[in-house]
Amino acid sequence: MAMVVNDPAVVAELTVLYPKYEEALVSNDVETLTAMFWHSPEVMRFGVTENLYGFEELEAFRKSRPSVGLARTVKRLDVVAFGNDYGSITLEFDRVAGDGRVIRGRQSQVWVRFEVGWRIVAAHVSLLP
Repeated sequence: MAMVVNDPAVVAELTVLYPKYEEALVSNDVETLTAMFWHSPEVMRFGVTENLYGFEELEAFRKSRPSVGLARTVKRLDVVAFGNDYGSITLEFDRVAGDGRVIRGRQSQVWVRFEVGWRIVAAHVSLLP
């Protein structure tokens, strides 16, 4: 049987989850952010200045991250579902720096449905020059 891409119900599930992640990110809600990631040594997150391998590194990063200057405006958000249990969320965002410059960035996340629910298994954040 062929894999169903973008089943509306699965896309809707992921689309509902993303604003919860964004709110937790900009408010530095570490508990919610870490709960949304897979609690495994195999989870990874490539950030602007860091490469994090495993849940312990990711959690330590979140706990030590400054809680100011996190606000951003999502300019484009795309959700793609692959079957019932896999999906990707990609977005472009703008963030205003302290000096007033607008910084453009991108983010990608791979989500997997586990018995405990949807979790991010890989993430990437980068800024455009």
